[in-house]
Amino acid sequence: MRISFSLLQLFLGLLFATNGILLHCQAWPARYTFVVEETPYRRLCSTKNILTVNGQFPGPTLYTRKGDTILVDVINKGNRNITLHWHGVAQPRNPWSDGPDYITQCPIQPGANFTQKIIFSKEEGTLWWHAHSEWDRATVHGAMIIYPNKDTNYPFPKPHAEIPIILGEWWKEDIGKLYTQTLQNGGDPNNSDAFLINGQPGDLYPCSKPETFKVVVDYGKTYLLRLINAGEQEILFFSIADHKVTVVGSDASYTKPFTTDYVTISPGQTFDLLLIANQRPDKYYYMAAKAYVGGVGIAHDNTTTTALLQYKNHVPSSTPPLLPTLPAYNDTNASVHFTGSLRSLADKTHPVDVPVKITSHLFYTLSVNTFPCPNNSCAGPNGTRLAASVNNISFVNPSIDILQAYYYHVNGAFGTRFPNFPPLLFNFTAQNLPLYLQTPKRGTEVKVLEYNATVELVLQGTNLVAGDDHPMHLHGFSFYVVGWGLGNFDKDKDPLKYNLVDPPLQNTIAVPVNGWTAIRFKADNPGVWFMHCHLDRHMSWGMDVTFIVKNGKGPQAQILPPPRDMPPC
Repeated sequence: MRISFSLLQLFLGLLFATNGILLHCQAWPARYTFVVEETPYRRLCSTKNILTVNGQFPGPTLYTRKGDTILVDVINKGNRNITLHWHGVAQPRNPWSDGPDYITQCPIQPGANFTQKIIFSKEEGTLWWHAHSEWDRATVHGAMIIYPNKDTNYPFPKPHAEIPIILGEWWKEDIGKLYTQTLQNGGDPNNSDAFLINGQPGDLYPCSKPETFKVVVDYGKTYLLRLINAGEQEILFFSIADHKVTVVGSDASYTKPFTTDYVTISPGQTFDLLLIANQRPDKYYYMAAKAYVGGVGIAHDNTTTTALLQYKNHVPSSTPPLLPTLPAYNDTNASVHFTGSLRSLADKTHPVDVPVKITSHLFYTLSVNTFPCPNNSCAGPNGTRLAASVNNISFVNPSIDILQAYYYHVNGAFGTRFPNFPPLLFNFTAQNLPLYLQTPKRGTEVKVLEYNATVELVLQGTNLVAGDDHPMHLHGFSFYVVGWGLGNFDKDKDPLKYNLVDPPLQNTIAVPVNGWTAIRFKADNPGVWFMHCHLDRHMSWGMDVTFIVKNGKGPQAQILPPPRDMPPC
């Protein structure tokens, strides 16, 4: 039986809009309806139509418990193709509902429907969902909150209330036109016009102050902030004036608590933060976020978004709200210091299972590249077309999605020769690199893994064209971040410093500018799974790779059958 969600959704939406706080509910629907439609929204003194789900921006929050399964009926009443991805949900044996277009499905066309089955397994904490077609996730996104099983509790004191904090970006121009223009001219996309906190730019932008997002708290109470970076193009620093936060979870996995003045959060990442309301209640305090950009000379949005923190039953003084001191926009040390502080909780109730005996050693370079254009007619450096690659292959979407081609044995849709190591070896992070290294190969190659293979993947950033941070997201798995560093990876020395005791378990990790990150995971989820940079310009330029994990022995180690209503190609 389909359970109506409209009244509950309306109640929670009103509660959220009133004071920004969601209480811990006890029961949630097993089925949701998501209507993708154009809706007018006014920001920065002008109104435009944006794609939304159920008319909401940000979109509806999904609530569930660890190990549950829900259905989402996606109805596309919008004006262009769409897919939805459930970011960080492993979807055991069920790649059919994972969502990336032309990887696990063809898009849901305007006027069409698709019911997606979301299978939660080990995830517990905060995740999010978003569009996974073109750049529509700029406005088509929302939170997912996965509570512990009924017979278990948080591994920290239960908070007084919860506050989802979704960071985003806003462009005055139409996001679809921006995407098309960027791919046509071959250059960088225009910078966003504002950053957002829960859909609002905040006090520091024109025509925005009355709608600034506000959080009202009780003095002495503890609040759980569920922080999500839904932005398209920028890693962000986040902080709250005069307040510290304690990190207790990341990417729906618990961490050892550590207290910090600021957070570095990449597009795709989530953090669970405990905030104690223990400062002077007669003042206003800003929450704020701004861009972190590690690469030299990379254009970016240099504005700051804010929300207001106010204490209940106190009249603030007439002095302006306090603004937090955020790290400098190019402070790589601050960025990696925060990320390097993450550790898995690793207690008896939440043990780690880090692969030790590795059967598949992989080394992937991540590069920004260029392709030549006739008469130097493109908008990239020196008239070239900007591109990106993994191991010198710039990914090209096929005409039929890879999952269907693999499942139904369709020949010619993709190749299986993705290299385990870069085809060209050079000083990856040198300041001056030969121009011939900038041009990659185009291809639709996949990496095939045996079922239950234990994988170590070293992700190495390069300084081709312009070194940059690369937040890499792996679908279908969470992985242990066992090591990272700046400069080139040293295969003899760096593994000796790996953390195999309590490394953080994540689904998205920022490879530092001109640096490396080592991850480990067990390939125990059969299917087709995408890995890509979560800076959308890099993903669209080709910084992507697709894994195929073969079926294992027995029915519980094989891909589930496809649903009957898969979108046609």
